[in-house]
Amino acid sequence: MEDQWIATASQTVGPFFHVYFNDQTLSGQMCGPGDAGEHIRLHCRVSDANGVAVPDALIELWQANARGEYCTGSGFGRQGTNADGVCVFETILPGRVPGHDGRFQAPHINVIVLARGLLRHFHTRIYFAGEPANAEDAALALVPENRQSTLMAHPNRERPGSWDFELHLSGESETVFFDI
Repeated sequence: MEDQWIATASQTVGPFFHVYFNDQTLSGQMCGPGDAGEHIRLHCRVSDANGVAVPDALIELWQANARGEYCTGSGFGRQGTNADGVCVFETILPGRVPGHDGRFQAPHINVIVLARGLLRHFHTRIYFAGEPANAEDAALALVPENRQSTLMAHPNRERPGSWDFELHLSGESETVFFDI
């Protein structure tokens, strides 16, 4: 039998997501039909520095419900990107949650990005363009004004009830990532 060399996680950087995740561990369904709040479809697209789609990234989302409460069993999703670098989550617009200082944060979704070439996963947030509370969000205020747009999801006019979020791993349009 001929010896074959197979790269392992200690020898290269991903993607290994197809090995460890299956239909039971991947879900874009973050809420149920009876959950309160405005139900939306969130389309996340991951691209590299050249704008080329990343077809094998893994996106994890965690959010509060419409009342601003983090609940067990809902508000969490995990999806791999498709050949176009896109994954879709069925969720609701989150409510405002209190920050460490007691002031309420703007509605947002917490994001973890795992992709080939990343030695550590990235943390970021998705805010919603046009949300008045964005102006008073303490975390968003830490981001230079000219970079805040990289954290904004925008309504899709062709698909009512859908929001689009562009996640750029590097380059001029790189999404702001938080060091936490």
